Amino acid sequence: MSYTAPLLSMSVIERARRLNTTLVSDAMGCTGSMHHTVKPAASGMKVVGTALTVDLRAGDNLFLHQGIYCGGEGYVLVADGKGHTENAYLGELMAGAAKAIGLEGIVIDGLVRDKEMLAEMGFPIFAKGFTPNGPFKNGPGAINTPISCGGVTVHPGDLVMGDEDGVIVVPQNTIEEVLMKAEAKLEYEEKRVQTIAEYEEKRKQGRAEGLSIAPPWLADKIKEFGF
Repeated sequence: MSYTAPLLSMSVIERARRLNTTLVSDAMGCTGSMHHTVKPAASGMKVVGTALTVDLRAGDNLFLHQGIYCGGEGYVLVADGKGHTENAYLGELMAGAAKAIGLEGIVIDGLVRDKEMLAEMGFPIFAKGFTPNGPFKNGPGAINTPISCGGVTVHPGDLVMGDEDGVIVVPQNTIEEVLMKAEAKLEYEEKRVQTIAEYEEKRKQGRAEGLSIAPPWLADKIKEFGF
């Protein structure tokens, strides 16, 4: 199967880019993120896009090669590498090809290599770590079928977001609801940041007596424990 799901709308992508993985996870009830070991290959890497999925045989990247050439602008290639830790699935050359084709980034449940070059390239790669060992190229595999990556189910067409905190996947049929909740949480957090900063300034000036910055929900939550 090689059908590529339609790209998510630019309005969805632009809204997602104004958020981060923590806000989106909160909007999903503190769920949706891949295992904590799936992290950016270098600091500062961020990615947002539509999932293009690849299923791999452990240690084999034949279908990862093909998946790259099935992609293009707007897609994030998400690969189920079965958590394999003996071989790297890609390095500088494949990352360079993916960047040239226009992919937004690659997420792999497995290892990669050429760490220094990947950092210099700046193309968003999220993986579980590094090893010099190269992969095999014999297959089998599949492209654009439901997969599991980092413990999360990913369907073609889902929203994928990655940043310094990790990678999160939003199922396509919940994107609007999740974005609305995340946007509301962002507004709340921005107000909290301002409130906390104002309190700190007043405390330094000796004007904070009698004031509190405890969030409004805390009193009701904690009173059942006798506080």
